This record gives sequence, C-alpha cells and structure tokens, in this order.
Amino acid sequence: MADRDDDSGKYTETYPLEDFTAALETLGGSAGTQEVADEVGCKYRTANAKLHELEDRGEIASQKVGNAYLWLLGE
Repeated sequence: MADRDDDSGKYTETYPLEDFTAALETLGGSAGTQEVADEVGCKYRTANAKLHELEDRGEIASQKVGNAYLWLLGE
C-alpha cells in the first residue's frame, strides 16, 4: 500500500520508476521481468507494468525471447 504524505495529503508511489531502471543497472543493463521484480522487491505483475511504462516512455527497450521479455537499458 502506498504511503500518504503528511503535508500534501497525496499518496507517494511505493515503487517509483527509478527503482526499475536502477535494478536494470545493478543487473548489468539487461534482465528478465522476474529478475527485476526480485531486485526491486515487488511482485512480477508490478514489475511488468512498470517496465512496460518505461518502454512506452522510451527509457528502456525490450526483446521478446520465447514467451518472456528481456529488458534493456541504453537502447
């Protein structure tokens, strides 16, 4: 569950996008969805959604490998 900022009353994001790019950096610049989820400490579905969002923004790229995605930094 997301935390609420006491001053603004707005919710803070539990898993910001930066956590996912940092995880990819830690994992050598490329990794599968489950590896990223394990590194960030979130569920697979959360990692999958965040990684697709990063790809939509043009911040990372992916390659389909069989039935899985390989996420790539610096493409």
